[in-house]
Amino acid sequence: MTSIKLAVLRHTKAKDGSFKIRISIGHKSETHYIVTKYKVASLSNWSNGVVVGQPDAKAINLKLRQLLNEYDERLERVPNPSDYSCEELRNLLRDMRTASKSTTLQEIANIYIGNLRKEKRESTAHIMEYQLERFQRFTHGNVFLSDISPRLIDEYTHQLRMQEYSSSYINIALSQIKTLVNYAIKMQYVSYEVHPFAYSHRLPTIPRDTSLPIEDMRKIYNYHPTRIATQRNIDLFMLSFMLGGMNMKDLLKYDFRDATTISYIRQKTKLKNFRPTEFTIPDEAFPIINRWMDAKTGRLKVMRNILYGSFLAMVTKSLKNVANKLQLSKTDINFYSARKSFVQIGFDLGIPLEILEYCVGQTVKTNRPIFNYAKIMSKHADDAIRKILNELKTSPSITDEEGNSKNNKT
Repeated sequence: MTSIKLAVLRHTKAKDGSFKIRISIGHKSETHYIVTKYKVASLSNWSNGVVVGQPDAKAINLKLRQLLNEYDERLERVPNPSDYSCEELRNLLRDMRTASKSTTLQEIANIYIGNLRKEKRESTAHIMEYQLERFQRFTHGNVFLSDISPRLIDEYTHQLRMQEYSSSYINIALSQIKTLVNYAIKMQYVSYEVHPFAYSHRLPTIPRDTSLPIEDMRKIYNYHPTRIATQRNIDLFMLSFMLGGMNMKDLLKYDFRDATTISYIRQKTKLKNFRPTEFTIPDEAFPIINRWMDAKTGRLKVMRNILYGSFLAMVTKSLKNVANKLQLSKTDINFYSARKSFVQIGFDLGIPLEILEYCVGQTVKTNRPIFNYAKIMSKHADDAIRKILNELKTSPSITDEEGNSKNNKT
């Protein structure tokens, strides 16, 4: 049973001595609150759920009664309140508005993206803002939710295809708009007889092979540019390779202070009960770590006043330039190429796939009876990484900024 009533909390006294009036949501033996714009001058002006002793008491009580009725009506529109925790139900009721044909996609985006930022998911918010802006260029400005139809989505998909975007990019572009539409439906800002994406299906994609052969990895490893930014980007790329294809986000969050081993669960899989990947940090990685580590935090100090997504794009662009300069076998590479290269080179060297999966932090497939996840210990990962890095360091040569090679006598 869910209760909705008005409340004033004694411990929420403002600097001027007043108290905000709140909507109290009681659900599953918990209580959460929604702050209203109304307040009482002191606790003596609040009695049994109504404002008393204030000149504007009658007007405020009328507004509060209307507000309570509105929240009761919102609750009635929630199909199964028992499916939600108290906090989730509070958020649902708070963000829900009266369904209206005048609600726009931008209004929904403002709420949804605002929630993403509250959750500190800045890169996700940035991607959604970018794709919303692209969609609004197609619609020539903001669009009413009621005007988003299967036909509109089909026309937008066709335009993206005509502009020769990849299937992967089109899928991402459409998924961002679909997320907003689904959120609007969930919050009951809009309802459709036919969902705008009812006939929109993910386009088939062909995965790009951005892995590099060992010869190319040697060229990058032995390349020493004069530009600090380029060296930083190469360092991050090679550090990822040396640490079993560790993702950028995991690299930047890791505390390397006094660390001799790595023990982490990929950010991408943290909510899936994965066990941590553990291995010894190879000697080759320490010069890079020491060059960029912040002594106070232990984290790599490589991002300065820039969003994660923008930083990753900058690193990718730099790596493509390096690939062109060194005339690698592939030039369309990205930061993820370090991870893919680690796995492919390891596989080519005869390292079992189960051990490589463990190194890169992926689940080991249970349909392979020879290996059990619990038995693939850090020693297996250490041996695999050592074998790959030994191969990396064979026939070493140093390449300078001009692209000239010379023997490495160290």
